[in-house]
Amino acid sequence: MTEAARHIIIKRPVKAAGHHGGSWKIAYADFMTAMMAFFLVMWLLSNSSPKQLAGIAEHFKTPLKVALAGGPASSLSSSVIPGGGPDPVHAAGETSQAGSESESDADDVSRLDELKKKLDNMIESSPVLKQFRPQLLIDITPEGLRIQIVDSSNRPMFDRSSAIVVSYMRTILREIGPVLNAQPNKITLSGHTDATQYVQGDKSYSNWELSSDRANASRRELIAGGMQEKKVLRVMGVASSMHLNQDDPFAPINRRISVVVLNHRAQAEIERANAANPVSASSAADAGSKQGAAQHSDGRRAAASPSPGQAGSRT
Repeated sequence: MTEAARHIIIKRPVKAAGHHGGSWKIAYADFMTAMMAFFLVMWLLSNSSPKQLAGIAEHFKTPLKVALAGGPASSLSSSVIPGGGPDPVHAAGETSQAGSESESDADDVSRLDELKKKLDNMIESSPVLKQFRPQLLIDITPEGLRIQIVDSSNRPMFDRSSAIVVSYMRTILREIGPVLNAQPNKITLSGHTDATQYVQGDKSYSNWELSSDRANASRRELIAGGMQEKKVLRVMGVASSMHLNQDDPFAPINRRISVVVLNHRAQAEIERANAANPVSASSAADAGSKQGAAQHSDGRRAAASPSPGQAGSRT
């Protein structure tokens, strides 16, 4: 047989497809377990009360607060059990404090919601207040329940460029005043103006004084209507620094009086920020001796030259 007539046959064995193993079953089982846990959590949340939901939310927020602000709830704690006092269920422990705070927050939300509904119902049922409904804005803010009484182009709250309360503004404030007594929370008042300036600007009587005077005039009308004097925590004028209508700083709605019924957190923050820092007797004595020595050495020079505040004060 010649080379040209020779046929070469190559036989290759056919291999069956390899087995892929059971790893996909493990992944699928993990997925089903996670889905079952997810639906179980959703079912539990749907059957929880609002107070329980607030407590759960506070539980997850507390570690972040501790991590950011530090304090006795973090690594400074002397307890061997993280997050607890001498005993895990001790009244002074961190868990109990978080629970009491969450309950107070939930009570605040419920109480302020009820106050909002009461005010809305009072406005709708009163023929006198109902006509002023467009000028009464009531909403919930992080600080508490805010009641804003705003100007309109044909119905201002005060006489032009003055703090004299007009009759219908007086009626609104005196109707609202007694309702605020039913709440344990204190209130703040702030006066706002538009961007219209006086002729002399801020050199003389300005929007800062005008907004403060209007806020104080509103405070007097609330008290005249029956609100207790001790309810007021702070009265301030902010001039035209906070516009309600950002697009038009001269809009009448920017001229307003804002009454905020504070929640307990906002009230505590204001009171803490304005409280005097305690000074120990020894540090006070040291500061007094140093101040006395400085005054003795610089007495003649201080008497000879006026202070910057005295030189720039108005008459």
